[in-house]
This record gives sequence, C-alpha cells and structure tokens, in this order.
Amino acid sequence: MDNLVKALRIKRKLTQSELAECCSVSRQTIIAIEKGVFSPSLALAYKLSRVLDYKLEDMYDFSPLDKEIIMPDQLRD
Repeated sequence: MDNLVKALRIKRKLTQSELAECCSVSRQTIIAIEKGVFSPSLALAYKLSRVLDYKLEDMYDFSPLDKEIIMPDQLRD
C-alpha cells in the first residue's frame, strides 16, 4: 500500500531508527512500511500518524481497496 511515511519521517528530521523507537518496532519494520511491502496493523498505523503528526487517512492511499467494497445499496441491485 502506498504511503507517505518516508516523506513525513524525513520532513520531521527523524531517522528510521528514531521512528522505530518512538513506535516500539524494529527499524526493519519501518523500512518495510516505507517500501510498501508491509502493511502495518491499525495500532501501528495509528502510532505512526501520531508520531509523524499527520492524519491516518491522509498518510495511506486506500483507493485500491475501494474496488473490494460493496456498498449496502449495491446489494439490492
């Protein structure tokens, strides 16, 4: 999933290690999130949004998930 974690981390002048420590995860976890090969749990995504001072819903590109959603009014069609 595309995200702004790396850009926000750099903007806040944090290293990967510092961000990892703030969120109680490993540096490798931060690397994987930044590369988009690992999607964090909701709890970790929340921690990242708090530490990076950015809205969670704006930090990640959720648009690919839209095609997986069936809205209730579509069930009746």
